[in-house]
Amino acid sequence: MSIEIPAGLTELLQGYTVEVLRQRPADLVEFAVQYFTRLRETKSQDGAGSGIPAKSGGKGVMFDGEPMQTESNGDDEEDDDSDSDFEPPPPSRYNRRVSVCAEAFNPDDEEEDTEPRVVHPKTDEQRCRLQEACRDILLFKTLEQEQFSEVLDAMFELRVQPDEHVIDQGDDGDNFYVIERGIFDIVVQKDGAGCCVGQYDNKGSFGELALMYNTPRAATIVAKEEGALWGMDRATFRRLILKANAKKRRMYEVFVDSVPLLKSLELSERMKIVDVLGARTFQDGERMIKQGDKAECFYIVESGEVKIMIKSKTKAAQHDNAEVEVTRCSRGQYFGELALVTNKPRAASAYAVGEVKCLVMDIQAFERLLGPCKEIMKRNISHYEEQLVALFGSSMDLRD
Repeated sequence: MSIEIPAGLTELLQGYTVEVLRQRPADLVEFAVQYFTRLRETKSQDGAGSGIPAKSGGKGVMFDGEPMQTESNGDDEEDDDSDSDFEPPPPSRYNRRVSVCAEAFNPDDEEEDTEPRVVHPKTDEQRCRLQEACRDILLFKTLEQEQFSEVLDAMFELRVQPDEHVIDQGDDGDNFYVIERGIFDIVVQKDGAGCCVGQYDNKGSFGELALMYNTPRAATIVAKEEGALWGMDRATFRRLILKANAKKRRMYEVFVDSVPLLKSLELSERMKIVDVLGARTFQDGERMIKQGDKAECFYIVESGEVKIMIKSKTKAAQHDNAEVEVTRCSRGQYFGELALVTNKPRAASAYAVGEVKCLVMDIQAFERLLGPCKEIMKRNISHYEEQLVALFGSSMDLRD
């Protein structure tokens, strides 16, 4: 069952959201009262409610940091004495400079399917390289084969040079990118200085969050060396990926809300996690992660049970490569985070007990979205070491 969104609601809320992101008020409720009161006054002054903003001293309404020039009628000095510099954007997006972040989109709207397909011709060699680059992209895991084929058709190749900025923090979202090759730093501005918070190493994807949430870019992506990317324009991304993700969100949002680890996050943060999760199914006895391997994913158990095994420290057992069960994880519990937090190889192996379904998050999304949860995860390291003491009579320092 679909719920019809009232006309104008999306743009109204987007205008408010943009002002919140620009001005970052301490009290969101009070800011909302001021915003919508001014918006109502503006419509009243316009008479027929045409959406054209009232005069504002010739400076125009500020949007994304740029003033829109309006016609002056000689009352500039009087208007400049206003007791507030807060001016909401006009109700109609057609009367101001339009940010791409203001573009409305309803994933449940069937009319979106009438848009023409975007096709960038490719050689067989290019298509093979693109398919390989997209093979492990979690966002594509929920697509039907026909949708995935449309995605491949719509993507275009992009070569980048060392120190080139692919996207800049604060910019509007235009494209989504999949990495074919190259190393890219994730840089976030903190206290006026750029801080590298993560890195993509010859695989992965980025740029999806700004397109999903109509928000400015949250980080700067800088190429460290010559590389190759595949891009997808925002219109195609929203038509194909957001439709699939809307269905996935309805499936997983209640489950994610029930995961104890994620309780410390805001609702909006948990929903972003839903959007980057992929689903994987494992059969009874299948090894999901291997001790000593490089960490690439974080797992949350949706159904079934997972046993965590570690190689025994006795000489006889080491010779036979025997493993000892440390613990088990069931629905709502997680594993695989230890290696991501410590930046070390996997400290244990994980095996499916019966059929197991897990939600999986890649390391780049883990770094971007689960920062607030890392302290909780670090506290668990002591618990793991206590279990090792109980099993082997001595502890391994998992942080070394």
